[in-house]
Amino acid sequence: MENITFNLTELHKYGTAFFDYLALRKQFFVDQLGWDIPHDDEVEMDQYDNPKAFYSLALKDGKVVGGMRTMATTAQWGSHTYMLRDAVDGKLIGIPQDILPEAEIDPNIWEATRIVISDEVGTHKERSQCLGMLLDGVCRQAEAHGATEIMALCPPVFARTMRTIGYPVYPIGEPYVNAHDNRKYVAMKGKLAGITAKRQSQDAKVLRPDFGAQSSAA
Repeated sequence: MENITFNLTELHKYGTAFFDYLALRKQFFVDQLGWDIPHDDEVEMDQYDNPKAFYSLALKDGKVVGGMRTMATTAQWGSHTYMLRDAVDGKLIGIPQDILPEAEIDPNIWEATRIVISDEVGTHKERSQCLGMLLDGVCRQAEAHGATEIMALCPPVFARTMRTIGYPVYPIGEPYVNAHDNRKYVAMKGKLAGITAKRQSQDAKVLRPDFGAQSSAA
C-alpha cells in the first residue's frame, strides 16, 4: 500500500483518487451503514469537503482502499466550522450537542473525519497497516501547520486499535449511539508529539505527485 496526501488545490495531481475516495465513503457510510448524509448515486460529499480540508488516502495496486479527512479546529467555511464544533452548536442532525463538554477552537488542535477502509483490505494486519498509514498522512499534514493534537469521532474500539499502532488516544466526551447504524461513537483526542519517530520503522510508503514511492520516514 501507498499513501497520498493533498488538499483541494493539489487533488488534480492524483487523477481520480479524490472522486474514488468520495465513492468509497458513499459505499460505506450510505450503502452499508445507512447514514442520512448528502450523496448521489456515486459519491458522498458534505460541507466539510471544502478548501480548508486536507486528505490522506491509502492506495493498493493503484486503487483507493482507504481515506481520511482533516482540518484545523479554527477552520471556517461559510456558516460551518469543523464537524464536532458544529454538532455542539446544534447544526448537525444525528450527533448530540453534548458530544463534547465544549468545542475547542485552537490552531494546535485538528479534527479527523470520514475515516473509511475498503472491505478489499481483508486481514486484520492489513487493516491496521492501512489505518496507521492514513493517520500518518493526516498527522504529517497537521504537524506541518503547527498542530500538536488531533481529535476524531470514532467507535470506542478504535481507541485500542490506535494505541496498538502507535497513536495513544483517550476519550474526551461521553459515547452515544448513532440512530442510523445503532453503533456507539465517542470523541477522542491524542497528542502528535513523538508519533512520527515511533512509527518510522513501519513498512509504509508515501506516494509523491510524480508517483514515485518513497519511505515515509522523514
